[in-house]
Amino acid sequence: MRRRHTGCVATIGNFDGVHLGHQAILQRLRARASALSLPSVVISFEPLPRELFAPGQAPARLSTLRDKAAKLDEAGIDRFLCLRFDRRLAGMEPDDFIRELLLDGLGVQYLLVGDDFRFGHQRRGDHAMLQQAAREHGFELDDTPTVALDGKRVSSTWVREALASGELGLAERLLGRPYCMSGRVINGDRIGRELGFPTANLAIRRRPPMDGVAVVEVSIEAGPWLPAVGSVGTRPTVNGRRPVCEVHLLDWSGNLYGKHLRVRFRHWLRGQAHYPDLDQLRRQIAQDAEAARDWLRGRSV
Repeated sequence: MRRRHTGCVATIGNFDGVHLGHQAILQRLRARASALSLPSVVISFEPLPRELFAPGQAPARLSTLRDKAAKLDEAGIDRFLCLRFDRRLAGMEPDDFIRELLLDGLGVQYLLVGDDFRFGHQRRGDHAMLQQAAREHGFELDDTPTVALDGKRVSSTWVREALASGELGLAERLLGRPYCMSGRVINGDRIGRELGFPTANLAIRRRPPMDGVAVVEVSIEAGPWLPAVGSVGTRPTVNGRRPVCEVHLLDWSGNLYGKHLRVRFRHWLRGQAHYPDLDQLRRQIAQDAEAARDWLRGRSV
């Protein structure tokens, strides 16, 4: 660990989505960092632990590593330490994790984790072990705050459930912002162009949390938000195999290949469906575009 990291306040977690619960953790971390005049550090992992141990059962990813880092930066976190989660790290003894990473590596003066936090080989490290280490080595241990919405704890799982069921408004409340995906535009099969609705295709490396069509807004290279229709899924009508995010910008034309897009999801239209031929698919896309315009007109009133 580089010496420049030594001396900090830190928290550890997946922080997938950086939802309202995560934001409360970050706020507390920043406050303690300010009180101690130390930098704030968020420690996370890539891939996420369940993606290593049970990739077929791992939950859908809410945010890419890039998006997570951007949200942590927006939240005012000084440093984001992303550890490569592999068999070596997973097999580290809990005592070694505390000594090598937290004490020798970071010089942690304040640690903020949930009381159910587990770490180290076979998840043998727990909150009681951290409490003992805090007493022995003189750092402060604090529990993460719980944030509830409508009497239920806000969690990444709840955000995934909301997106999977098309409840974009609920997802927005849980995140404190519209759900957003991002990526660089790649070459597609140009079927959308042939249908009269050219699309920009964003590659998705991991399983997305939703499958359907929505009114979206698109930002090109951090520019202004533009109205569009977005589709996330495997495109069953054209026998798609891998999930992709496609966006058709309304009343806009230009070359988007290679550009970085942010896509924020505003209003659910429908789930993915299989159509018997491309003519019916074309008619459905036209209906989706008109529905998007209707919704956007209503929002602008």
